[in-house]
Amino acid sequence: MSFKEIVETELIKAAKQQDKARLSTLRLMKAALHNREIDLHRELNEAEVLQLLSSMAKQRRDSIEQFKLGGRDDLVQKESLELEMIQAFMPQQLSEEELDAEIEKAIQEVQAASIKDMGKVMKVLMPKVTGKADGKAVNERLKARLSGS
Repeated sequence: MSFKEIVETELIKAAKQQDKARLSTLRLMKAALHNREIDLHRELNEAEVLQLLSSMAKQRRDSIEQFKLGGRDDLVQKESLELEMIQAFMPQQLSEEELDAEIEKAIQEVQAASIKDMGKVMKVLMPKVTGKADGKAVNERLKARLSGS
């Protein structure tokens, strides 16, 4: 079953259960997927769907951070709920040890020696961890590893 079909099935379930929060989030996901397909003039593959979901999750994390600073607990709660639902469609997140192992493999693969090679490593690493780890966290861990700290 394709991601699009899964979202559609979940949308119908949420509508029947009158779960407004879930229904709203699923509609956002369906719209984002549809818009991306229109932009590309084709259906998305699994990696592109993961990238889209990762992007949506990142937007929610950023919003949560901003709403917390602004003291808007009501919006923090709404965004947190949406983030939870989006993450339910994503693969399980990598543990710190698994992420470190992936970083090591990528460093070995491109034979990175310093922080100057970070771009090369990220190019190899990100397709492997997209959807499974936050890009910002990957970047920070890789930077720390390459700078020798």
